[in-house]
Amino acid sequence: MIIRVRQVAAACALGAALTACTAAPEAPRAARPAPSAPAAPSRPPTLAPGPAGLTPVFENGPRTHGRTVALTFDADMTADQGPRAAAGERFDNPRLIAALRALKVPATVFMTGRWAEEYPTQARSIGRDPLFEVANHSYSHYAFTGDCYGLPTVPEDRMRADVEHAYAAFRKAGVPDARPYFRFPGGCYDRGALKALTPAGVTAVQWDVVSGDAFATDADAVARQVLDGVRPGSVVVMHCTRSAAPATERAVRTIVPELRAKGYRFVKVSELIGATGGRR
Repeated sequence: MIIRVRQVAAACALGAALTACTAAPEAPRAARPAPSAPAAPSRPPTLAPGPAGLTPVFENGPRTHGRTVALTFDADMTADQGPRAAAGERFDNPRLIAALRALKVPATVFMTGRWAEEYPTQARSIGRDPLFEVANHSYSHYAFTGDCYGLPTVPEDRMRADVEHAYAAFRKAGVPDARPYFRFPGGCYDRGALKALTPAGVTAVQWDVVSGDAFATDADAVARQVLDGVRPGSVVVMHCTRSAAPATERAVRTIVPELRAKGYRFVKVSELIGATGGRR
């Protein structure tokens, strides 16, 4: 009986071996698809050049694309204000930025290169926060025309270099992708300035609502001026400089809930420009 069992086992083992040898070969595994390359970041929307190829100027978005509004904040600091900053004057406003984050308000910060040099940690924090976008407000905050609120003037042949100097300061501070939008210091420009900046490939961004926050101390008055002026597609100009606009943060805490109660949605300038389809 033991011999018989062993014979049966041996036969089974031989059968298994023969079956394995004659089995169909395993089908080749399908090749793994090659990993797709990461999508290139899309270029922020800009406007088509103006007449004669001049730098285009944007003031507000479409009035018929829903209740959208862009709050913009100028982070001003002129090239010669370093001694004042060293003496303790504050050209930043961390509490304003904190309020925008707490309220979840997207915003566009027009920053001077000199401000980014003075406050690189804040510039980097703003530039890397998806809630915000950083745009160019010149390096020096010198005027691009004569007779502009008493500001020193950039010579026409240095205007493009001043703008590019600001972008270099942003990169050095760690701002990853400053937008191709430029705001003239004081909002002052002429045909010569628009022509000088054409090679820079920027869209000049103005506004249609003046907040009046510069040097204001009455936050309620600033808020009321904004609330009275906003229309669908509006661009509001405000400031992110504590010493020159001390009431802005308090005004924003009033403006935001009231506009939301009226059905407004806050957007960045890039969204308003994108809604125009590139048209002026």
